[in-house]
Amino acid sequence: MRVTYKQLSHLSVYATFLALLSGGGSLIAPSSVLAQAAGEESDPPEIVIGERLFLETRFAQFFKQFIDRGGETNRPLPSGDPVMNTTVTVGEPIPGPFAGQTMNCRACHLVDEHVESPGGTMRAYADFARRSPVPAREDGVTTAPRNSPALVNATLPRTGGLLLHFDAEFSTTIDLVKDTFTGRNFGWLPGERALAIAHLARIVREDNGNGALAQEFGGLSYAVVLTGTDPNIPEEFRLPDEFRVNVATASEADIFHAVSKLVSAYTEGLVFSQDETEAFNLSPYDVFLEKNGLPRKPAARETSLEYSRRLLKLIERLERDSAMSWVTTDPRKKHRRHHRHFTFVKRNPATKDGTFQFHDQPFKFGREELQGLKIFFTEPSRIPSLSENLKRGKVGNCIACHQAPTFTDFRVHNTGTTQAEYDRIHGPGAFANLSIPALRERNANHDLYLPATEEHPHARGPFRAVPETGNPNLTDLGVWNVFANPDFPASQRRIRRILCIETLTGGLPGLSLPSAQDDDTLDRLIGSAAFAGRCSEQALLPTSVAVFKTPGLRDLGHSAPYMHTGQFDTLDQIVAFYRVSSDLDRAGRLRNGDRELSGIRLTDQDVGALTAFLNALNEDYE
Repeated sequence: MRVTYKQLSHLSVYATFLALLSGGGSLIAPSSVLAQAAGEESDPPEIVIGERLFLETRFAQFFKQFIDRGGETNRPLPSGDPVMNTTVTVGEPIPGPFAGQTMNCRACHLVDEHVESPGGTMRAYADFARRSPVPAREDGVTTAPRNSPALVNATLPRTGGLLLHFDAEFSTTIDLVKDTFTGRNFGWLPGERALAIAHLARIVREDNGNGALAQEFGGLSYAVVLTGTDPNIPEEFRLPDEFRVNVATASEADIFHAVSKLVSAYTEGLVFSQDETEAFNLSPYDVFLEKNGLPRKPAARETSLEYSRRLLKLIERLERDSAMSWVTTDPRKKHRRHHRHFTFVKRNPATKDGTFQFHDQPFKFGREELQGLKIFFTEPSRIPSLSENLKRGKVGNCIACHQAPTFTDFRVHNTGTTQAEYDRIHGPGAFANLSIPALRERNANHDLYLPATEEHPHARGPFRAVPETGNPNLTDLGVWNVFANPDFPASQRRIRRILCIETLTGGLPGLSLPSAQDDDTLDRLIGSAAFAGRCSEQALLPTSVAVFKTPGLRDLGHSAPYMHTGQFDTLDQIVAFYRVSSDLDRAGRLRNGDRELSGIRLTDQDVGALTAFLNALNEDYE
């Protein structure tokens, strides 16, 4: 089992290694150092070196400019990229942990850098921004179109394969890493991929191992550690053969692939705490399930939705048995019998004082959290009537998309986020009237409608953009930009399966994706004459409008602001948003809205309990 940044008993261990100066910027101690300091098992070498590359600040385009002006690979910058000076938050900016340097992966996927900063908190490999800042270039862009999603649990195995990023652009972690290293977040413009690869390879070849980051990883140069044959390499840094590359003889492309493979291995190991059975175990919710003998993961061959439904039934049965009831064993006598009661959670079993280490809330799962759990897991029924159901509330229908134990279905949905932001800027109903081209027009005019790529570096991407007052042509349509776009071939089969099944089943959650071994059969079925019309690219493209990948809900306290737009700061705001979206969907006023939204039935009285349950999914992830 791989768990990065394991739970430490004392913050002092973290503080001891917090900052090392390098050219005016601080470096955060790697997880391997923290694990050893806490007496824990070290990570395998590919994870350790992957983390070093994740922290590396010299792969960015800004550092190439420094070298092009006569700078040296192993000398600190005289002044760093201004975008690194601060960490952008929804309030006042915080001094950046990598100030004086250039972009790295960690700047947008933070962990413990700001635990002690005013206004800062622990992060689950996410940033604090509504939209993530990017280095300045001549295109005038200052932010990404979305904020940075939390990476923990993001690459968990799933039926049918991976889909990564908010718009399902990537089907493998390594492809995501490669596009990040050569993309706009690192300062590279579309069309500069070859320059980015050559620059990264140069840094790897010329690194001498004397920098502060390298010193935290054994003081080895990249050439030595990646080649992996030097007998003096310590065991904790000796890469397995499949991760090695001979830097002296390898091509730029081979070095780039090796680096991306290592970073991919590191990010794939970012998982919330699990026990030896691979069940999640350190949130109040997990502790509640364990204390009450309730299953914490699906049984063999049980889907997450089936498990979620079974768990609710078990809890309801246990709740009924918890009540005090009158029983009669003798016709002449009547007495009271107490059935088993719930064991609620009041202390954190992982800390000495029983509290959260990195959350400003009690570590508890009580009656309010239980009520919120039932609301979250409850699905709509046809009885009572719709009007009565709306008045009664207590139907979250959340497991339609957020199934336990990961609290995501790994699929794509339109919850109304794009429409809410667009209508807030341009007026109610504006998004419904936005002109969106059909497949033939869109693909015939790539530069006019679709995002810029290496193949189309001059594309405008108006539908993967931040909406602006005065320009109604800009918005973010999510999966619409990727589906049936020939520049993104790798994820097409998976997206088409999801959209087709949603179309054919009417979005019914009980009809899930088939197992991976049935994918080829499903693809043939989708392409058959019976379904070719309904599941053609032309027919499915409108169903991809404003559709985004479902995020997981664990440790939300360390990933605000929420949604890809970062437009919500609190869980109360999220619940209120879903109440509005469900009303719009029932009224037919949510453009391409997910059918499951109409099943939500919440009242004012439900909000507190539901947010209490969501807070009970927090944990002390490090």
